[in-house]
Amino acid sequence: MLVIGLDCATPELVFDLWRTDLPNVNRLMTNGVFGRLKSTIPPITVPAWSSMLSSKDPGQLGFYGFRNRKSYSYDDLYVPNSADVKEKRVWNYLDNHGFRSILIGIPQTFPPSPLKGIMVSSFLAPNKSADYTYPHSVKHELDRIADGNYIIDVDDLRTGEKERLLKQIYLMTERRFKVVRHYIEREPWDFFMFVEMGVDRIHHGFWRYHDASHRLHEPAGPYRDAIRKYYRYVDSEIGKLLQCLDDDTAVMVVSDHGAKRMDGAICINEWLIRKGYLHLKRPVNQPTQLTAEMIDWTKTRVWGEGGYCGRLFFNVQGWEPQGIVPPNGYETFRSSIREELEFIEGENGQRIHNRVFLPDEIYRAAKNIPPDLMVYFEDLNCRAAGTVGHGKVLIHGNDTGPDDANHAEYGIFILKTDPVRLEQAGLKPGQEMAGLSLYDIAPTILDHYGIPVPGDMIGQPVLRRATKPDRQDNKKSQIPTQTGHYSKEEEAIIFERLKNLGYV
Repeated sequence: MLVIGLDCATPELVFDLWRTDLPNVNRLMTNGVFGRLKSTIPPITVPAWSSMLSSKDPGQLGFYGFRNRKSYSYDDLYVPNSADVKEKRVWNYLDNHGFRSILIGIPQTFPPSPLKGIMVSSFLAPNKSADYTYPHSVKHELDRIADGNYIIDVDDLRTGEKERLLKQIYLMTERRFKVVRHYIEREPWDFFMFVEMGVDRIHHGFWRYHDASHRLHEPAGPYRDAIRKYYRYVDSEIGKLLQCLDDDTAVMVVSDHGAKRMDGAICINEWLIRKGYLHLKRPVNQPTQLTAEMIDWTKTRVWGEGGYCGRLFFNVQGWEPQGIVPPNGYETFRSSIREELEFIEGENGQRIHNRVFLPDEIYRAAKNIPPDLMVYFEDLNCRAAGTVGHGKVLIHGNDTGPDDANHAEYGIFILKTDPVRLEQAGLKPGQEMAGLSLYDIAPTILDHYGIPVPGDMIGQPVLRRATKPDRQDNKKSQIPTQTGHYSKEEEAIIFERLKNLGYV
C-alpha cells in the first residue's frame, strides 16, 4: 500500500470544485471509494497525524496542539516530538509482522526511530544538521536525489513576498516527489507513506485570491489561480507515482484536516482582561506577545494560548503555583466561562457564535495537562490571537503575520484497492462514503495487511464497516523506546518556526 498524505487537502476542492481538473486523483476516486474524513479536535497537524496513525485521540496521546504544558508552572511549555508519542503507530505493527516501511515527511517522526525500512522526519526536525533520518546514511542521500538540496519546509510562510513563497512551495514539492519516486522504484518496501506539506502552505499563503467570500479577496492579479494550479501540479506528480506502481498496490490519499477562509482573530487574552479574569502587572498599549512575567497571578483566574484553535487554562489552587480558583468551585466556574465564550460580541455588537469543548467530555482520556477549555471561534472562521495590546477583541487579519486560511474539520479520504475487496464490503467503485473518521485510517491499513486490529483503537477498517473486524490484544505489538526530547536550543528554533507557520 502507498499512502499519499496531503496536509490540509480540502474535500470541497478535491471532490467538488476541481475534480475534473485532477485526472489522476479523479481516477483513484472513480476506481475506488472516497469521502470526507472528520478530523480530530482540534483539527491541527499535531495531534492529527499521530491520531490518524495510532487511532487514538489527542487526550489518549496526551498532547493537544503544538505547544503543551509540561508541568503546572506558568511558562513550562514544550513541543511534542516522536519521543512523546507513547502509543504505537501503524509502522510499529507492520515492523513487528515483518513488513518493510518507507516513511517520508510524516509529522512527529523526529527524532526518527529504528525500524525495518527508512524514516525521513518532517518539518518538526529543528534543521537539516540534526539527525532527521533513519538510517543516518539516508540524510546525505536525500540531497543527492533532490538536486543538491532536499527541502524539509518553506522558510518563511508569513510573508508578503508571495512570488518567492510560491516558488519555494513548488520547489519543495517537486523535490519531495522526486525523492518519493526514487525510493518507490529503487528500494524494497511493503508499506510506503509520505506527507507533502505544500498544500497546507499554499492555503495559508494564497486563500484570499481563491475565495470570493474572503474579506481580503483579490479577484484580479497573478495569484487568483495559484491554489488551483498547485492542486493540478500535485495531481500531475501523483500521476507520475502511479506509473511506478503495479496493479496489486493499493493507494490511499488522505489529509489531516481541510481549509477555510480566515475572517480575523479573536484576541482571547484581551477578552479575558475585559472580563476581569486575566490581570496584567501593567497596561500594554501595543500588540505584544503575552508572557508569564507580564501577568499578575495573584488576581488572574484564566489565561489563553493563541493558534488556529483557542485554548484556555485556569489558575487553580493547589495546582498552579499561585492558583486562586478554588478546586471545589472549578466545575461551576468552568461552566460559567464556557457559556460566556459561546457568544462573544463582535465589533458591531453582533454575537460571534463559538463552539467550546471540554477535554474530559470529548476524549477517552485526558493525559498529561490538557487545556481546561478549547474554542472554535466563529466555527473556525476566526483563529485565536494570544497577543495583548490590540485595544479590541476582534481583529481583522492575523496577529503574527499574513495568513489567509484557518483549518477546517474535514479532510479527504480516497482508497483504490482490489475491486473484489470492494465488492465483498458491499461497495461499488466510485462510491462516496459517509461517516468516515480520521481514526479509521490506522485500522484500514492494518486490515489491508491482514493484521488484527487492536481492541483499543477508536476506528474501524473502512472495508469492514458492516462486519465486526478481528481484534487483538494491544499488548502483543511492541513500540521501540523513544528518547530525545528537543534541547532548549532546538525548542527555541521549533517555536519560532511554529509561530511563523501560525500554529502558536
